[in-house]
Amino acid sequence: MLDLSQLSTCTRCALSEHRQRVVIGSGPEGAALMVLGEAPGRSEDEGGAPFIGRSGRLLFELIGEELGRTREQCFVTNVVKCRPPANRTPTGSEIATCRPWLDEQLRRCQPSVVLALGNTAAKSLFGFDEGIGVTHGRVVQLGGAKGVATFHPAAALRGGPSVVEVMRSDLRIVRALLEST
Repeated sequence: MLDLSQLSTCTRCALSEHRQRVVIGSGPEGAALMVLGEAPGRSEDEGGAPFIGRSGRLLFELIGEELGRTREQCFVTNVVKCRPPANRTPTGSEIATCRPWLDEQLRRCQPSVVLALGNTAAKSLFGFDEGIGVTHGRVVQLGGAKGVATFHPAAALRGGPSVVEVMRSDLRIVRALLEST
């Protein structure tokens, strides 16, 4: 069992050399829904919380509309807790190094449902080999929780209404899972 209070000073990987701050996560432990992204971006590195930029605004607008939940009702975190340089995808080594922190967050939160956003989150947590275009909406068992992957909201900002509609459909699956627990 890790002491999450030590996470804010973690130097286990090279990402710690470039960050402004560790983006641990936000929301109540014990939240029924955990939202999992890839890594902090610039806004998150500066602000110290996950999904506080444009992607986060879109994400929580959709979660509010489709799930009737606010950001404050969800536990929100990322696979890695420090921003990769130039917002690149975290390496396998960085993901593996940060994984014990995520595992501890999962243990403490014990969510009913985990919503993984994008390829990196879905592949690293659910073990998917295929991309999000194939795996979105698929329900997986994750210990005592169910997991669902969908597109990252940044993809929806780039891809437009068709991606947003897929995310809405996936969120309706999440809603059904939350209602059944």
